[in-house]
Amino acid sequence: MSRVDSRVEGEPAGARLGEQTQAPYLDALIDYAGRDPSRMHVPGHKGGSGADPGFLSAVGEAALGLDIPAGIEGIDVGPDLERLPFELAQRLAADAWGARRSWFLVNGGSGGNHAILLALAQTSSRVVVQRNIHSSIVDGLVLSGLRPHFVAPVIDPELGLAHCLEPEALDRALSEAPDASAALIVSPTYFGAVADVAGLVEVAHSRGVALIADEAWGSHLRFSPELPSSALELGADVVLSSTHKIIGSLTESAILHLGHTELVDERLVDRAVTLIETTSPSALLTASLDAARRQAATRGAVLLAETVASLAELRAEIRSIEGLDVLDESIAERPGVHGFDPLRLVVDVRGTGVTGHRIAALMRASHDVNLELFSENVVVAVFGLGERAGETGIRLVEALRAAVGQVGATGERESVPFAEPPPWGPTELSPREAFLSAHDIVAFDEAEGRIAGESLAAYPPGVPNVLPGERLTRPTLDYIDDSIRHGGLVRGASDRSLRTIRVVSR
Repeated sequence: MSRVDSRVEGEPAGARLGEQTQAPYLDALIDYAGRDPSRMHVPGHKGGSGADPGFLSAVGEAALGLDIPAGIEGIDVGPDLERLPFELAQRLAADAWGARRSWFLVNGGSGGNHAILLALAQTSSRVVVQRNIHSSIVDGLVLSGLRPHFVAPVIDPELGLAHCLEPEALDRALSEAPDASAALIVSPTYFGAVADVAGLVEVAHSRGVALIADEAWGSHLRFSPELPSSALELGADVVLSSTHKIIGSLTESAILHLGHTELVDERLVDRAVTLIETTSPSALLTASLDAARRQAATRGAVLLAETVASLAELRAEIRSIEGLDVLDESIAERPGVHGFDPLRLVVDVRGTGVTGHRIAALMRASHDVNLELFSENVVVAVFGLGERAGETGIRLVEALRAAVGQVGATGERESVPFAEPPPWGPTELSPREAFLSAHDIVAFDEAEGRIAGESLAAYPPGVPNVLPGERLTRPTLDYIDDSIRHGGLVRGASDRSLRTIRVVSR
């Protein structure tokens, strides 16, 4: 008898929800591959025998053996839906994260954001959106046709970083957009800043509006008392969990969670997820979600305690390097930051006299250390839930020390003081209308007054300066140009040199 069918006959499926030590979907794949079945179905590699030898050698026969298509009897189809391993795995995830329902995603958190907006568009035409959202939210606005009302996060004038949205700002935005059905926020940020989610939920719910949290960087918060509370625990209505980032499922896997209020219709979310998901979902990605959930639910608290303690030691060691500082829980004293997630190690490099871009390049060249992110003032390393941070961090510290040794700690470089971005231009078209319109390609410095057909976001601070459908203003164009001249980076432009920009045809 297979592990997946080892429960007592007649036991209701729900009785297994507390058994977080199980991984029913992964076990079902292992059982199927272990039977050595006749694979008269896709994929064409047939579990490895038909694969390119080099690829087979690289990933192994065991992995290809588990690359099983959807529609296999007893795994994700069968007469008793509630007992299927796929359904059990999703319900175990909902139980682990404290959700009413959870959906596995194999097209990343981006697909989840698309689904959220498509679900909201079935009952509404407008949403309030935190300005420094992920680009997939902008794509979701294009797909759904929803009209956004943007609200700015707090910008840290010292570090040039975008932090979180404050409840007071959300309250003002909802007053300005009384027809909005939902508010979309980001917490934690790329840099570990955690929002006052409870306060944001209170503001949204007081107006009958759903609070949607892009918690892509916080899927682990649920599993440790040493970390800030998760968005679901604080009452968010829908939460996106990009589980591959910290918890460690495979890249491109994520989970979408529905909270316990009735402000978002479960049936509409399910319909939207079905619309955006592929008809050929990866069994390996799905199995990695099942296994990562098991590890987080059963060992997460212990693993995270070890990682958090090791990172505290690493921060102290990095601070001992002349010219470097690190962000820690004291950041929660700054505006726009309610809590801090320590699994992002953010190193402030201003005291070295060079930019984060230069430090990152030196670390890569000397020690092959590849960072998650680097900008003018900081470099960012990400640590996983089960990572031995005390061991892997040694190389990080050595690389930082070598980089600083090469440039010398010359004190803070001379630079133009950070200036907050100018207000974004008026919205003339919805992102969808702008995207689907005919476009012209014009010289960047001649684009004033035209309607943008693409996004532009200057780093730092990484808040979009221009989004599709907004009119381009001279202050915005000058700000972006100035950012580039001072070593900044602009993302989103189809012409990466930024000599030209796509605009809506007149």
